[in-house]
Amino acid sequence: MIHTALTVAGSDSSAGAGIQADLKTFSSLKVYGMSVITALTAQNTVEVQGVMEVPAEFVGFQLDAVITDIVPDAVKTGMLQTAAVVGVVAGKMRQYGVSRLVVDPVMVSSSGTRLLEPEGVRTLQRVLLPLAWILTPNLAEASELTGMEVRNPVAMEEAARRLHRMGARHVLVKGGHLEGDAIDVFFDGVKMERLSSPRILTTDLHGTGCVLSAAMTAYLAQGSPAYEAVVRAKEFVTEAIRGGLRLGSGAGPVNPFWKG
Repeated sequence: MIHTALTVAGSDSSAGAGIQADLKTFSSLKVYGMSVITALTAQNTVEVQGVMEVPAEFVGFQLDAVITDIVPDAVKTGMLQTAAVVGVVAGKMRQYGVSRLVVDPVMVSSSGTRLLEPEGVRTLQRVLLPLAWILTPNLAEASELTGMEVRNPVAMEEAARRLHRMGARHVLVKGGHLEGDAIDVFFDGVKMERLSSPRILTTDLHGTGCVLSAAMTAYLAQGSPAYEAVVRAKEFVTEAIRGGLRLGSGAGPVNPFWKG
């Protein structure tokens, strides 16, 4: 029996992040990956040069086509771009009773391009965040979702509490942009834990968040509980960063195929 996972996200033409990175990660972890594309980006290792939105109605058509035929064991969301798309995705998750949902609230690219409109953030807070089995914001996203400054592990813990109260069942606040070791904070409503790993000195970090959330989704699809999926995904992405690919003239992609 093969496990199945679905990614609902934007396309990265350089294939370092987004749909392409998710599908590579699913394949690396022996999970059959499916995709629903929410936006097209013209991007490379240096910048996002353009974004074309996919109409929300067509995002819904894609979701119907996939889920009514091949039921995913777990689903993740990434770049959703518009409030309309967020609303459609949340509605379909409810319609099909998706429970193992990883919400990566992608808002801004690493090169600074806005990937979720402000009204989309508010819609995500209201209708998608409460459906999240695991929510995976970075520091900037946690700040925007909670309305507080999140710049250190103590603030990360408070943000995790607030996001849990907003409806997310499990929260992983990612501290990759802090100094020192890479510290993430995990909270399930009872247990608060800091997950630390040595920082790898490299500039080739394109797709880190996508690979992390995709690995989480793959492990959930295989039956792992939330905490185990988070820990294993963090280990997976650490090795993907360690094996990062020196491609392009900017931030090269991490390597989801580091296992060989």
